[in-house]
Amino acid sequence: MSQYRVEESAEIPAPAPAVYAVLADYHAGHPGLLPKGNTLVLESGGTGAGTVFTLKSSMLGVTKSIRMAVTEPEPGRVLVERELPDGFVTTFTVDPLPGGAASRLTISTLGPVRGGLMGRVDARVMPALLRRMMAHELAALTKQLGTGRP
Repeated sequence: MSQYRVEESAEIPAPAPAVYAVLADYHAGHPGLLPKGNTLVLESGGTGAGTVFTLKSSMLGVTKSIRMAVTEPEPGRVLVERELPDGFVTTFTVDPLPGGAASRLTISTLGPVRGGLMGRVDARVMPALLRRMMAHELAALTKQLGTGRP
């Protein structure tokens, strides 16, 4: 099965531990990063690994519920959201920048491309939609951390 990959990265003017703490907080921090029309409903956990949630996402007038599980392959640096049972995977990687006052956040999504006409549509449309969502999340994180600039 073929896949698409979308990645966006930005310098966040906040220390890496503060950035990671927001991402790993599925009670308040992470939900605050989502674009309008998207909601996160916790099923279990709520902080980092072991969290399971449903993302209700509205794109192009269609609302979809996506069940996700969270892992932390590198706690404090890499957080992974995996669609259940077998779907797309989004990875958040936080790297400190020299001096420690800022960090680089990279958001990367790897998604399967379905067959047929809908698969071809997904392969063309989803990357653009995901890039827009990622840009929103990067800007919202900057704002949430009180730095005032993306």
